[in-house]
Amino acid sequence: QVHIVTAGGGLVQPGGSLGLSCAASGIISDIGTMAWYRQGPGEQRKLVAFITADGEENYTDFVKGRFIISRDNAKKMMFLQMNNLKPEDTAVYNCHVALVTVPGGATVGYWGQGSQVTVSS
Repeated sequence: QVHIVTAGGGLVQPGGSLGLSCAASGIISDIGTMAWYRQGPGEQRKLVAFITADGEENYTDFVKGRFIISRDNAKKMMFLQMNNLKPEDTAVYNCHVALVTVPGGATVGYWGQGSQVTVSS
């Protein structure tokens, strides 16, 4: 069984910073790409950033230069440092983890629970 737990988020003023973490636990053989998504009020969920198993970082244009994604493979964790936050960053943020539970098995995607990030003065 696999568990994906998201932590962090909260309320911050525009221009402030917040951090999110995502931890995978359970029966895991290997972790591939890890990603952050978000869904704002009245919006569809969309990709924010992702990081490959080798540590290659990728960002969507609306967070590039402000957000930093990272991972700790030994701890099976991923992080999102959000700087210079804007009101339009307000959303529920979810992490997605592509992993293999047994050697040679299929890669399956798992979602963590959402974390609310609210940017408001």
